[in-house]
Amino acid sequence: MLKHRRPLWVATIKIFITMTYSKHNIFSRIVGSDNFFIVNPLSGSADILNPSEGKMLHDFLHGKEIPEVFHENLKEKGYLVDEKEEGRLYRSKYLDFIDARDGDEVQLFFVPNYSCNFACTYCYQDEYTNTKQELTTEVIDAFFRYINHEFAGRKKYLTVFGGEPLLNSTKQKGLIVYMLKLANESNLEVCFVTNGYTLAEYTDILKSAHIREIQVTLDGIGRVHDARRFLKGGGATFEKIVTGIDACLQSGLPVNLRMVIDKENMDGLPEMARFAIDKGWTGNALFKTQLGRNYELHHCQATAEKLFSRISLYETIYNQVREHPYILEFYKPAYSISKFLAENGSLPDPLFDACPACKTEWAFDYSGQIFSCTATVGKADESLGTFYPEVSRKDEMIAAWENRDVTSIAECSTCNMQLACGGGCGSVAKNRTGHVCSTDCRPVKELLELGFSAYFEQKHE
Repeated sequence: MLKHRRPLWVATIKIFITMTYSKHNIFSRIVGSDNFFIVNPLSGSADILNPSEGKMLHDFLHGKEIPEVFHENLKEKGYLVDEKEEGRLYRSKYLDFIDARDGDEVQLFFVPNYSCNFACTYCYQDEYTNTKQELTTEVIDAFFRYINHEFAGRKKYLTVFGGEPLLNSTKQKGLIVYMLKLANESNLEVCFVTNGYTLAEYTDILKSAHIREIQVTLDGIGRVHDARRFLKGGGATFEKIVTGIDACLQSGLPVNLRMVIDKENMDGLPEMARFAIDKGWTGNALFKTQLGRNYELHHCQATAEKLFSRISLYETIYNQVREHPYILEFYKPAYSISKFLAENGSLPDPLFDACPACKTEWAFDYSGQIFSCTATVGKADESLGTFYPEVSRKDEMIAAWENRDVTSIAECSTCNMQLACGGGCGSVAKNRTGHVCSTDCRPVKELLELGFSAYFEQKHE
């Protein structure tokens, strides 16, 4: 669609423009190129414009006339619209989005404990005041009763995280075994989010369940990782985690390797990629990766200057990939919707809501509390009710999360990037403003500038 196409203009006849430039168009120059792109998440159109076409569109936006055929093609692609028709399309796509989301799979998080055997330098749970209550089989029973009743008829799966859920003790192993037994009885697939230190010891237990994936974090190779993610009281963890990942893959357990990035370990990405490639991990169908930006979640870090902004992180990745192309075998950046477009030849459906909290994501912990998502779980003032020892709900708070999308956030209504951004994370927005229905803006245009360069321009150099 983007490479071999008829030019958007072929004639030189000029006309008076009566159509309106769509308020959902995203138009900019591609990084490192004289070409431009235009994307419209509502109409589903995306095109690369050569310099002449880019100039014409720029001129049009500044009130100048453009060639007739160029105008007609802009209209055909949905870049020029009748405002009332676009409003009707917006409402129709929104209803489609809500209908699809209502049928989406629900991810149910459960925290068996907030304790951890690690003392990571960037832990966001280090200031939690945790209850002295401990997980029991009675709490686990109550949790499964609640989710099997509350989400009856919904597709769902369970994700267990912490703290560290796979602590190496007889008691913890027994509780995990019991939890997986009930998950099997409920026909639920299970994911684990773990630091990976005890994976080798838990492999046989995990094999007893329907494991969708095990998320493990490595922040670099050897000392780079060990300087960030070390045992409480000190002690290296890298080699033992690598052993655990190998054990999982050899046992047929899918692994999702996460690398948390900030300015302290960013330069180690090429080495991390090369390590995973040489280990044979990237060639294994059971292995995938993600990069996570280290950021201020609940409390301000003393070393906040080491953090990347969203766009500065991806600018750095972009430059590293140009120098070390093999990184793409380890990790392919999304650059907003660019990667999807490159891989599918079309845009994703409009994103009216990027926050799954209380819609397709809920979180629960061993104290019997219910929360909106992983970013709020464990915060006493964010509790939305209880599933144990009794069931209760804070309906007003739940409704605020359920109703959050770009149609309820005032700032989103005039933003041309709303349907690629989706309003961002509700928890981050609430931390910033005190209100769930506020913005956590994503640098969509800047990410697309990088993505079109990475996946369309450089590909044909």
